[in-house]
Amino acid sequence: MSSEMYDRMRSNPKFQKLVQVRGRFQWTLTIIVLVMFYGYFMLIAFAPGLLGKKIAEGSMWPIGYTLELFLFIFFWLTTLYYVIRSNSEFDEMRIDVIKDAQKEGK
Repeated sequence: MSSEMYDRMRSNPKFQKLVQVRGRFQWTLTIIVLVMFYGYFMLIAFAPGLLGKKIAEGSMWPIGYTLELFLFIFFWLTTLYYVIRSNSEFDEMRIDVIKDAQKEGK
C-alpha cells in the first residue's frame, strides 16, 4: 500500500472510531486483568492465612487454590473474548476502512 492510501485511511472517521473503540476495549481488559493479578499477589503478601483456609468445612480445597484456578480460567476466557471480538467486530471495521480508502484512491 502506498503512503497516500495510509493517509486516506488515517483521515477516515471510521478509522478514528476503530482506534477509539479498540483502544478503550483493550485498556479496560488490561486494567481488569492487572487489578485481579496484582490483587491476588497482594492477598498473598498481606493475608497469607486467609488463602490457607478451606473454602468449606470438610473441603480439601484451600481458598488460595480456588482463587488461582478461578484466575487461570478467567484469564483464558478474557483472552478468548478479546480474540472473538477482534476477529468479528474490529476486523469488519478494519475492512470497511480499507475499502473506503481504496474507493477514494480511484
